[in-house]
Amino acid sequence: MSIYLVLKSAHILSAFLLFGTGLGSAFYKYMSYRGGQVAAIAETDRLVVLADWLFTTPTILIQPLTGVAMLWVIGLPITTPWVMLTFALYLLAGLCWLPVVWLQLRMKALSRQAAADNAPLPDSYHRYSRYWFWLGVPAFFAMLAVVGLMVFKPYF
Repeated sequence: MSIYLVLKSAHILSAFLLFGTGLGSAFYKYMSYRGGQVAAIAETDRLVVLADWLFTTPTILIQPLTGVAMLWVIGLPITTPWVMLTFALYLLAGLCWLPVVWLQLRMKALSRQAAADNAPLPDSYHRYSRYWFWLGVPAFFAMLAVVGLMVFKPYF
């Protein structure tokens, strides 16, 4: 097997993990929040943070490393327009993700405390949840566009 196919396989698998973990976390977090049971929300928050550390963080590193390595192997300049747009969109998604990590950690602590106290979620939790959601919107669409650019490689 060629080095390019190894890199491409790692790149595609990590893209699936990155996108799938984000979408799955958002779905389960939203559904538990909608259910309103503080203990379930606390457990979901704990698992979302864990999934980010186990899956999202490594794939965030693997994606650009394998992408740049594939460019190097095939001799495609990093200044190719679709490649530059891919990196810009990936950066946008990353800039949205960084505050999301902080928000998830805060929400995890707040929901855990509310569950331990048998109390409702504090107002700050609801505010953080809205921020979390709205930061996810541009990140989600940026990652959709990145996948589209990786697949179709438009030459514009």
